[in-house]
Amino acid sequence: MKRYSAVIDIGSNTMRLVIYAHENESRIQEVENVKIVARLRKYLDEDLNLTGEGQFILIDTLNSFRKVIDTYDVDHSFCAATAAIRQAENREDIKEKVKAETGLEMIILSEEQEAYYGYLAVANSTAVEKGFTVDIGGGSTEITYFEDRRLIHSHSFPFGSLTLMEFFDEDKPSKKQVKKVREFIEEHFSQLDWIKEKNAPIVGIGGSARNMAEIDQTFKDYPLAGLHQYEMFDTDIAHISEHLTTLDKKEREKIEGLSKDRADSILPAMQVFHCLYSLTDASSFILSRKGLRDGLLYEQLAGPKENHLYENVLENSIADLVNEYELSSSQTTYARELTKKLFTPLVDQGASTYLTGKDWAITERACTVYNLGSYIDSESSSQHTFYLLANRTIDGLMHIDRLKLALLASFKSKSVYKQFLRPYNNWFLKSEKKKLKLLGAIIKLTYSMDSTKRRIISDLNVTVKEKSITIRCYCTDDFKPEAYQTEKQKKHLEKALKVPIHISFHYL
Repeated sequence: MKRYSAVIDIGSNTMRLVIYAHENESRIQEVENVKIVARLRKYLDEDLNLTGEGQFILIDTLNSFRKVIDTYDVDHSFCAATAAIRQAENREDIKEKVKAETGLEMIILSEEQEAYYGYLAVANSTAVEKGFTVDIGGGSTEITYFEDRRLIHSHSFPFGSLTLMEFFDEDKPSKKQVKKVREFIEEHFSQLDWIKEKNAPIVGIGGSARNMAEIDQTFKDYPLAGLHQYEMFDTDIAHISEHLTTLDKKEREKIEGLSKDRADSILPAMQVFHCLYSLTDASSFILSRKGLRDGLLYEQLAGPKENHLYENVLENSIADLVNEYELSSSQTTYARELTKKLFTPLVDQGASTYLTGKDWAITERACTVYNLGSYIDSESSSQHTFYLLANRTIDGLMHIDRLKLALLASFKSKSVYKQFLRPYNNWFLKSEKKKLKLLGAIIKLTYSMDSTKRRIISDLNVTVKEKSITIRCYCTDDFKPEAYQTEKQKKHLEKALKVPIHISFHYL
């Protein structure tokens, strides 16, 4: 049964309500996402009190959110405030006022909590084992460092995209101003020894990081859908930063991928990303669509246990796909076992220089979700399979690995494979393309060995010779349909290996 949870995030720049539907702690889906640009940071006076006007905007927005929440049967709701409210001297009065006028219990997150929830969201939605997280808000910037998915260090800096805008007193910043803000950022970052020269990825959280990734995809005419786990490099960040600083605000507002309300604050945020990349000697910059709000929810769903980490992010994602597209778990288990019985001797006996034992991991995943597009239409199953897997977020898989999975799980023939691969030709070396085609052909053949889904083949005996391959299938029941389909489909593997394949069926 689906249950619903609501999370309100009160930031210095924006306020956002997200409503999630979830069936278990890993199957979480956004069903509502409402954003209001409140810029509460602007309403802190000289004594750091949130002014009456700021309080009105806060209360009015929260009451608007309450009306949306009331349309759902919500089990849990969280209302969390970050830097702007945390830094307000009258924060306790604000908290009481929020409770009295909206009925919401507002939690004011500490710097440590804000950093932790961002880290937790990344650890439970990506395959990054070691790296940094950076979350630039309007009034603070949180950085964490983790190894083996465990949080090691965290720090919150008292500056964000809105406060750093004070360095830019012109619509189009000068090189001198950019240099000055970079010196300020580097001075603060350099105080932390643990962020220097780690050569690990940086995972960016929040609106500024998301906008940067969207701009990069626009510049590159990126062919895949989705932002989560999108990867960039220092040259990409430098290119975007240099381009944006040559434009005035009105020109920046027209940049595709950049939210109009971030046309000014994106400039200092870009400097934060670039400085952090340089100082850490990062291997890449990865965008996470999951952040503080998701971290709050993960903790809630995990319950009172001390460790809020999922055991295996990718396995959870694959299990969700099996569930969502109503694949038979017993059938996919059998397909994996049968494929392993063909794959292993092909590797061990040197059937192809392209194959290694390491290729089993992606082959096994593809076996599990092979032809899931038949859930939509059996006649065009291959096309649906490729599109669904290539263009949806799969937590734990980077974009290129998601594409590889889609190519294998949708394999139908050499011509269809080439058709799917065409927009991504320059993503792979020639040897990688041949390997993927070969792995797809292996999966295609083993699925034809179970064409009636009776699981009658209990074992395979594979012999690889220089000019041929022999496969003996040992069966527990009548095998005529399987023999027919296997003979029909073996041509794909023969073409990939460039040798004839002789397949025979035998009763046990």
